[in-house]
Amino acid sequence: MKKNKIITILCLAMIIALPMLSKAQEAPEKPSLSLGLKYYNDNNKTHHLLAEAKSKIDGKFQKTPHINLSFYITDDANKENLIGTGVTDAKGEAVIILPEKARVEWLKSPNQNFVVVSKPTKLYEEAKGSLAITKAKITMDTAEGKMINAKLMALVDTVWTPIAGVDVVVGVKRLSGSILNANETPTYSTDSSGAVMAEFKRDSLPGDTKGNIILVASVIDNDVYGNLTCEMIVPWGKYYPYESNFDERTLFARRGHSPLWLEFLAYAIVVVVWSIIIYLLFQIKKIKQLGVE
Repeated sequence: MKKNKIITILCLAMIIALPMLSKAQEAPEKPSLSLGLKYYNDNNKTHHLLAEAKSKIDGKFQKTPHINLSFYITDDANKENLIGTGVTDAKGEAVIILPEKARVEWLKSPNQNFVVVSKPTKLYEEAKGSLAITKAKITMDTAEGKMINAKLMALVDTVWTPIAGVDVVVGVKRLSGSILNANETPTYSTDSSGAVMAEFKRDSLPGDTKGNIILVASVIDNDVYGNLTCEMIVPWGKYYPYESNFDERTLFARRGHSPLWLEFLAYAIVVVVWSIIIYLLFQIKKIKQLGVE
């Protein structure tokens, strides 16, 4: 009887312990990976996609580098819709330009869908992101009095139609790629004709050797149309010839060419400090002599 009881107890212990052991052996849950997509229409000439990879670690989303991505047009069910691949950089971003082979799918509809898919890794499961956009474009021209006119149109049933109520940024493209607003107004909303008008008030803005600057009209991160940009070169800037002050005495000049007043001040401080030190040494010597006497 005792032997049967011991066997029964051991069997019950094993039945209870098995689920606990299986749970302990389960692999830790991988952090989730989130993929976002942005569409860019660059000056109505080229189109590119920007993918952003983020993972939630310790309750916070962090940029995820070194993720292999595949980009598709329309859907990812048909492998022929693959339009490019990329790897996220240190910022968790990957960019591809829409290739010529995407032209057939692009022309099928006024609306377009893009999909990005990540390859599974040791740290992350496969993730997917998508973006639906309506095809649109911006045109721009100028009028007397340095007025900038921009017009937004979208493709509706194969017809380019003016779009109202969309925010447009109008300004000047700078070297960093940022946009300096044409005046104090940061954005303009398109009217019923899809147009906005901005007055250029950036007088004496530096331009190239001919005084040319690049005007920009842009729609930024719109939920329906994405990111649209139109550029135009105008001679509204000013040429500032470079003047070298290499051999002149200036505050930030090279060694030996600092202003005379600054050199005099520096040397005077050195002389005064050392004079005080020498004077104190002589006084200490006199005190020692008086102590000996």
